[in-house]
Amino acid sequence: MSGYRTRQEEFDRHVKEGESAIWIRAPIITKQCPECENSRATTRTETVSTKRRRPRSGPRTLIGFKPAPVFDVSQTEGEPLPDLDTEATGDAGDLVEQLIAAADKLGVTVRIVPAEEWTHGEAKGICEPLSLVDVRPLVEVRDRENEADLAGTLIHEYAHALLHFDVDDTERAKCEVEAEAVAYVVGQYCGLDTSGSAFYLAAWESEDPKVVRERLGRISRTAEELIDVLED
Repeated sequence: MSGYRTRQEEFDRHVKEGESAIWIRAPIITKQCPECENSRATTRTETVSTKRRRPRSGPRTLIGFKPAPVFDVSQTEGEPLPDLDTEATGDAGDLVEQLIAAADKLGVTVRIVPAEEWTHGEAKGICEPLSLVDVRPLVEVRDRENEADLAGTLIHEYAHALLHFDVDDTERAKCEVEAEAVAYVVGQYCGLDTSGSAFYLAAWESEDPKVVRERLGRISRTAEELIDVLED
């Protein structure tokens, strides 16, 4: 939830005393005249006659950026914020069974854990070494009624097993983006609605284009590998 500003009129939360704002560059988006392409940007030196000529309708466009203060949710207190609806939906058919059957080919041990026996908090799934002796990937996923979302979590954790099993924890944010992108691609291929994953992809905005292209290659190759195994 980092980067989301709390609003008193929407949530009964407030910034903790003594917290400092995180300053970001916020986009300035305004209407643009479809004929002259002028924007409705307002400046302190704008005259009355200039204001009258500003377009009152037309498409909205980005004209620049301005500094804006935001606070991480950990810097606030009060009522809990609502959860984002990120669950995959659709008819999963026998996709969960196919994914479980694919575990051996992928070199992964998989377990579907009943909700009442789940010991990993709010996480939907985890990928970790099988044991101190056997360091092969173990994927555990919390069971749920929504099999489309269960399948999406399995794909996400399989992606971690294939891409990140020995990666340093400092890269966790990037690993999560890659795994969720794989889940999005494979889920869409299998007929699921994985549009709830889209907010993860916004984390790529600040990436260098060369890095993004390299990461897209990793995502594409991993998604293709999972799809090939499912088709076999």
